[in-house]
Amino acid sequence: MGKRGRFAKVSGSVRLYGLGEDMQEKKINGNRMLLDKDKFRFECHPGVSCFTRCCRNADMYLYPYDIIRLKKKLKISSDEFLKKHTISAFRDNKYFPSLMLKMSDDEEKSCPFLTEEGCTVYEDRPFSCRAYPLERAVARLNDVDERLVQYFVANHPYCLGHKEPREWTVKEWTENQQLQTYDEMNDLWVNIDTIFRKNPWGDQGTSSPALKMAFLACFNVDKLKDFIFESSFLSRFDVPEERKEKIMESDVELMKFGFDWVNYILTSSGPLTSKNP
Repeated sequence: MGKRGRFAKVSGSVRLYGLGEDMQEKKINGNRMLLDKDKFRFECHPGVSCFTRCCRNADMYLYPYDIIRLKKKLKISSDEFLKKHTISAFRDNKYFPSLMLKMSDDEEKSCPFLTEEGCTVYEDRPFSCRAYPLERAVARLNDVDERLVQYFVANHPYCLGHKEPREWTVKEWTENQQLQTYDEMNDLWVNIDTIFRKNPWGDQGTSSPALKMAFLACFNVDKLKDFIFESSFLSRFDVPEERKEKIMESDVELMKFGFDWVNYILTSSGPLTSKNP
């Protein structure tokens, strides 16, 4: 169930609102606001006549944690996954490219992981598939980390799962679809995406070499690991031995380290420090 979700305007895994905007009054593309105690009807299963319709001709955003889960499932490197299964384009963020799943070349432009038996990566399906029909919205309440989170229900006309009788609360759906870890990882990404939206590249804009390095740090963990351990990186940055061990063993820790590095090179802040300040 929850085969695919789309965001009308995506920033990381969420829609972002500016300071002072009242999300209680907001609706996104006609989606209704869902409060914490509200319930929504939805279920996706082979008995629904539109089953896997959403897995075709999809415009699906991918986020850094999605790449980690999928490349591990497929037993390939992040570099190979990016080359084979993704496309990038400048969308709502004109200063940093969004990453989308590349559809197959068949007539229906099917998801490359869809077979007659169903989804072959279901246990590691991307956040957009997993969260549907919920869309998560975040409003920054101030200049620090305090945020207001709200949920919307997306309702695409082709999806008949909304007519199924089963009801869910946000909490029930989040637990059922195992979204907790995805939300945590995607919130880390939102912090970095927010930096990108302020054009940190200066006069060079999107032709800046720093953008390419930032993209690598966020999405290509295997290339990032090579860069850290096979270049002069560790001679220039103070990385505790404990953290070195973690990023050697865990792609998630490597992703977090990549975020910290991007934060450092673009804002000179965060936990990463240079050996020669």
